[in-house]
Amino acid sequence: MSYTLRGRIESRFAALMPVIAAACALAVATHRWWPIEAVALMIVIGLVLDTQLYDRALSYQAGWLAVPLGLLELGLLLGAMRLLGIMAPLWQAVVLFAGGWLLAQLLGHAGFPLARLGYAEEGGELGRLGGASALAAAVVLAGAGATAYAMEPPVVHLQAGVHQGPLVITRREVLVGDPGAIVRGGIIVKANDVRIENVTVVGGENGITVDSVRGTVLDGVSVSGAKLDGIHVRLANVMIKDCTVDMHGNSLGQGIDISYNMNLGMSMVEGCTVIGGMEGITTHSSMTMIMHDRVSGTEMRGISVTEMSMGSVMDSTVSGALGIGIYCNDRSMCMIEHNTVVGTRPDIASGNPTRRGFGVLASFQSQADLRGNQLSTNPVPMGAVIDSQIRATH
Repeated sequence: MSYTLRGRIESRFAALMPVIAAACALAVATHRWWPIEAVALMIVIGLVLDTQLYDRALSYQAGWLAVPLGLLELGLLLGAMRLLGIMAPLWQAVVLFAGGWLLAQLLGHAGFPLARLGYAEEGGELGRLGGASALAAAVVLAGAGATAYAMEPPVVHLQAGVHQGPLVITRREVLVGDPGAIVRGGIIVKANDVRIENVTVVGGENGITVDSVRGTVLDGVSVSGAKLDGIHVRLANVMIKDCTVDMHGNSLGQGIDISYNMNLGMSMVEGCTVIGGMEGITTHSSMTMIMHDRVSGTEMRGISVTEMSMGSVMDSTVSGALGIGIYCNDRSMCMIEHNTVVGTRPDIASGNPTRRGFGVLASFQSQADLRGNQLSTNPVPMGAVIDSQIRATH
């Protein structure tokens, strides 16, 4: 079909109206704003592609192009959501997009031509229906945006100086640390949709505990001196960005431990530096993306994806781990791409042959897909044991 630019835009808006309604219903049902944000991003991405790419490059758009163009828009949507920190259950976000894409195909090939007999000849233009759809979409999204803004959580500034903890957060809020703000004794998050920015935490049973809540964001936090874990996450989804966790002197705790949140959607650890501890970053029964992190000097493993987890370790550096650099274990499925693992130390004292200094090890019926990793400087670059499989490509 040969679309005009106006036809592309009007058809897109008209097809998205049911999706906008579904997103509003989902937001009300889940008390989360990500569906509205996702639909708004879908509109922005679609308009940019319509005006800057599709209208210029596709004078005629064959029907089969809907599949690759749909995959392109889905990839851009998920990437934009991650970049903007929009926390959403991955499968729900994909289903929302897929439902909108499928509805657009049904309307474009059957619904719109039946409703407007000149639809194809007029390049997808819908006349009054197109204009009304664009206006309705703008009104609904503006109203949802205004409601979301009005319901934004309060911002609490933590003044410079030492604040005795543990600090327990029991309401939805944004806690922002002024330069020099230190919490001694840990922070415990007990409310949904809490954001903590630029706060230094010293000591505590765990530096920061996030337990049985949703939508937590830890941005620019610094943790040291924890008795157990630096950042301890249980039954909760979380986004951790640009953190620093110092576990020197603690050979039994994890720097970042995210566990038992498989049913809560994707969590993320990005841009963090973890030094020391038993394990730097570990996940158990979790879907977690571990990206652009730096882990060094751990006493058991650098990064672990274990206990039936599904996760990715990408563009990260692991150095000086004892025994194993990156570990995929216990029926987990792991994507391990573009990482550098160097200087893994053989754990001779353990007498365990699986701790001979592996750069990457897959164990106990796990599957690890490796691509573009730098592993050659380790005593054993990679290995698989106990019915596990490694698929490595360059």
